[in-house]
Amino acid sequence: MFRSRLDEETDHIKHLFENDLFSTRGDILGFELEVCLVNPDGTPSPTNRELLDHLDSPLVVPELASFNIEFNGSPAALQGKVFSHIHDELQTTWTQCQDAAEDLNKKIIAIGILPTIKPSMLNSDYMSDMVRYRALNDRFMALRDGEPLKIDIECEDRLQMVHSDVMLEAATTSFQIHLQGQPETAVRDYNACIVASAPMVALAANSPFLFGKSLWAETRIPIFEQALALGERYPPRVKFGDGYIQESIFELYDENRSRQVILLPYVQPEPMMKYAHMRFHNGTIWRWNRPLIGFDFDGQPHLRFEYRSVPSGPTLEDTAANAATNIGFVKYLTNLSDPIEDRIPFDIAKENFYAAARQGLAAEITWKDHKVWPIKELILQELLPAAHRALSEHGVDSVDLDHYLGIVEARVANGQNGSTWQRHWVDRHGPIFEDLVLAYWERQESGIPVHKWNLN
Repeated sequence: MFRSRLDEETDHIKHLFENDLFSTRGDILGFELEVCLVNPDGTPSPTNRELLDHLDSPLVVPELASFNIEFNGSPAALQGKVFSHIHDELQTTWTQCQDAAEDLNKKIIAIGILPTIKPSMLNSDYMSDMVRYRALNDRFMALRDGEPLKIDIECEDRLQMVHSDVMLEAATTSFQIHLQGQPETAVRDYNACIVASAPMVALAANSPFLFGKSLWAETRIPIFEQALALGERYPPRVKFGDGYIQESIFELYDENRSRQVILLPYVQPEPMMKYAHMRFHNGTIWRWNRPLIGFDFDGQPHLRFEYRSVPSGPTLEDTAANAATNIGFVKYLTNLSDPIEDRIPFDIAKENFYAAARQGLAAEITWKDHKVWPIKELILQELLPAAHRALSEHGVDSVDLDHYLGIVEARVANGQNGSTWQRHWVDRHGPIFEDLVLAYWERQESGIPVHKWNLN
């Protein structure tokens, strides 16, 4: 039954793509911010149900692990002081949540990977009390015939381990940026976000440590991919992709249907026009840039993209700045007279992404017409000025852009993002990860952007 409903809905979505029936109300932004709940000593606190009951906010929901929660943002038009609006909304929700956590003698922290997480906490005993998560874990392991996951990540140190369930994914937290654009630019927008992923993951990296090991600048990338691997018999569920879009975003939904095994065949009592089964299936395929079908206030279906390569943190101001930068990069690359996908082959864009995740702001990547750039120089000399122009032409307030893009410019110029600050702190103080988390939290609470953080 699920398969027949999936096929019916996917065929109907093809009709929407072919006849330009998606909403034209873009450009509209949204976001999701995943954060960790910790004890006073900086270790994970598996108490998200108590916090959520105490907080009682529709904008804050559980995540996979009982020590994670997620903030949701309201849609905002890409104009005026939109990034100040995102910052203000985040700050309001954050303050409410932090106050509720303090009532329970806890803290919340936005960080790509919590350095104090232990393998012993990444199992079903620490899973949020949602049936979907437990069913997903059971289905994953069944498709693997019970074979443990094999983790192998190498950089400064090497992490090799086996693990028995998908809870390893819960070690990672992200800032997911959503863009509902115009249907006529959807293909260019998507291919642009593929290319923009490398500089974004480099400038935003915030996940250098896992289980006491010093790994990639953004270790969240390989651990997420390996934690949800189904083995050689099935295509990856977490991936950068296999190529640019050629004619229509429908290509991704057709790939979902034809190549990806159904994980949770949950038949839902929804009318076909809600596309519940197609959307549910798409929600179990975690491309780093993922298409999403949603609905406007009047029920008209819309297409938006979820950019998943940016980690959580370090501060809310950094978070808003990352949103401005990501959208600015995409708009600049979309608007190029020569399509960026004609200037940078997909395989090169993919290599750039993993080089940036591994090396952060120290990476070199291959850019337009095969020119090799230090990624810092590329961001400072080309991408940030072009992002400012593209967003300003789109109607975003220039003062807002000066402020938020200026934060990223300063971060890139001095080379201190969340990942490099954590490494430098450990170089000075040693691998005392509880102290690292508390030092990070204090600076996060100050609101001072990460490029200004000291190491005392």
